[in-house]
Amino acid sequence: MWAGLAFGQNAQNAAAPAAQARALLDQYCVTCHNEKLKTAGLTLDKLDPAHVAQDAEAWEKVVRKLRAGMMPPQGMPRPNAAAYEALTVALEAELDRAAAAKPKLGAAGVHRLNRTEYANAIRDLLGLDIDPAAYLPADDSSYGFDNVVSGLQVSPALVEGYVSAASKLSRLALGHETAPARKVYHVREDYSQEDHIDGLPFGTRGGMVIRHYFPADGEYLISWQPVRTTVGSLYGGDSEDEQAELSIDGERIKLFKIGADVPVATNRDRNEVRATVKAGERTVGIAFIATTYVPKVDLNRHYRRSILDDNLIEGFTFNPQISSVTIQGPINGVRPKETPSRKKIFVCSPSVSEERACAEKILSTLARKAYRRPLIAADAQTLMGFYESGRKNGGFEEGIESALQFILAHPEFVFRTERAPNVKPGEAYRVGDLELASRLSFFLWSAGPDDELINLAGQGKLKDPAVLEGQVRRMLADLRSQELVKNFAGQWLQLRTMQSSTPEGVIYPDFDDNLRQAMRHETEMFFESIMRENRSVIDLLTADHTFVNERLAAHYGIPNIYGTQFRRVTLDGDLNVRRGLLGKGAIQLVTSISDRTSPVQRGKWVLMNILGTIPPDPPPNVPALKPNGEKLISDQTMRQRMEEHRANPACASCHKMMDPIGLALENFDGIGKWRTTEAGQKLDVSGQLVDGSKVDGVVSLRQALLRYSPQFVRTVSEKLLTYALGRGVDYDDMPVVRSIVREAGKNDYRFLAVVLEIVKSPAFQMNRKPDVEKGD
Repeated sequence: MWAGLAFGQNAQNAAAPAAQARALLDQYCVTCHNEKLKTAGLTLDKLDPAHVAQDAEAWEKVVRKLRAGMMPPQGMPRPNAAAYEALTVALEAELDRAAAAKPKLGAAGVHRLNRTEYANAIRDLLGLDIDPAAYLPADDSSYGFDNVVSGLQVSPALVEGYVSAASKLSRLALGHETAPARKVYHVREDYSQEDHIDGLPFGTRGGMVIRHYFPADGEYLISWQPVRTTVGSLYGGDSEDEQAELSIDGERIKLFKIGADVPVATNRDRNEVRATVKAGERTVGIAFIATTYVPKVDLNRHYRRSILDDNLIEGFTFNPQISSVTIQGPINGVRPKETPSRKKIFVCSPSVSEERACAEKILSTLARKAYRRPLIAADAQTLMGFYESGRKNGGFEEGIESALQFILAHPEFVFRTERAPNVKPGEAYRVGDLELASRLSFFLWSAGPDDELINLAGQGKLKDPAVLEGQVRRMLADLRSQELVKNFAGQWLQLRTMQSSTPEGVIYPDFDDNLRQAMRHETEMFFESIMRENRSVIDLLTADHTFVNERLAAHYGIPNIYGTQFRRVTLDGDLNVRRGLLGKGAIQLVTSISDRTSPVQRGKWVLMNILGTIPPDPPPNVPALKPNGEKLISDQTMRQRMEEHRANPACASCHKMMDPIGLALENFDGIGKWRTTEAGQKLDVSGQLVDGSKVDGVVSLRQALLRYSPQFVRTVSEKLLTYALGRGVDYDDMPVVRSIVREAGKNDYRFLAVVLEIVKSPAFQMNRKPDVEKGD
């Protein structure tokens, strides 16, 4: 393995290459990583570089640190670049060679759908867009994703939830849910309502848009509540000629006049209307008529967040705001004859003589899609048994409801099940085409396979490499691949956590939920552009474009952008700082805390998500930084506060890895706004990375990270492989990750190339029967 290893200019005169590796490790690594110190839990003095396969886990840790440039630590001697690279390549080659004899493969098992996958399956099967949180508890996350099997535990309460959801959703889809219900929609406290809201009529201001499913034909009571002060006064009640318009599917239902229909002072709002609505999903809108676009003439500057405190502040003129909307009904509900769900379910209309044949056609169509496979005779027999049972207690539709409820509670709908063929323990085998179809669809769409995939799998054609590649290309081009953006990128980049990022209004009064959502949408659109344009994965770090609407453009200082629609802009000149992921406000927000930036969190984010290395946990009992409100803190920059914190020797070693990265990003404040000063002082964003690289801000940091772009591709590939397999990717999976990256490198690391190599990999297409069979 060491034949190509060269350690400096005199390598040809050295002893055996493994001995050279030993000497290199002893000189640069063993000083810290020995049996006595056990720094970071890693000891290298007893490991044999001539037999790396014997300690593969430890050597994979070494490779990861070397590839990220994290070792040796800052201030310690480092080997020359040629020796450094040669050692890394040689270790990888030997690890890969050893793994090739018996590659890591998963075992057949049961994989529960997570809430997102369940909701998408219901959508595809029944045409219902549901909020899964209303039916099922939250999923746990494992290895950074909520579709990983180790986090998808099954409890009696969860099973009961699936059974209950099957009953409710079967009635809802068929239009049999006619009992009155009540649902309240609340506006977030930091949601601003001074401008036009996308989805509401032009010429309106503020309000909210609701996608509500009306279960039956009938009358519904719709009411809304404005924001009021603690004593019941209408927030913005001194504004003149204010009117609120309630609409359904763009048609005005009622116009409420403030002061007449809506009292200026009350503790009991009754702003309601009774409307006849047809069953199905409808858009309910409530907004204020925009009577003027003339800016307010208050002497004090208004903040972008429209409500900082629900009590009025002297010196400001405020507008009324929506607090919540309540929908109740149906009143005297009637089963609908036609809805999108019923149209999807009832693929035939029965006559009296053909009821059973029609029922069998309806149920077999539903079950084939729900079970993600062609049906056998026993399936149809079971379904018709449930149909007959329901038919006796009602009619044709009651029979369909009974069988549909059985389908939705069936294990083959709720779980993805793979079975091992009759092979010897320890033997590898290809998964079946139908199982491969499910793996592919849940990877790219977070949903079950469509008819085309099922048909190809049923014919045994999906395993053909050309057919499989064609399906990957088709599925990525399909709009349903937006689920890959929302669910993969949303978790990898921590965009889902943005909802819980709540900057303090006193410190960041211009931050609101509108900006939060714009930041998230920008980053999702940016990731999607890399995917759809089949750009290099490295462009996630460097791309000179992004997507903004008026709200986000104002935050970034981009001129001449108006309206709520997002558009693509080029990042040149001063906007160069916004290129790639490091310049996105969403990343800066999720790596800050409520009252300040966090160089530690930002540095940690880069280490984990760009360089693929996990810094050690902090030692116990380390005091946190003092909050901004404490004396003298407001006169200190974050660098000055961090220097005091790093004075603790137990903290210094890890902070040397993270802090230079995080401090280089200090030009972005806690909500991602660009700044050049802090606490009245000019920001110092200079620093030195672990590998000795000098940085002085986000641009030079990005250039420094580009030297590790292959490691970034490995990190993205590792994350994608974890998400694709739905299981944890550990040290013994790294040989396949490196193989994916090597092959994708032949196509400039383009996104499609990475995805195709994952799908082609043995880890994705094969299982291994466990060596030891489990007992009954």
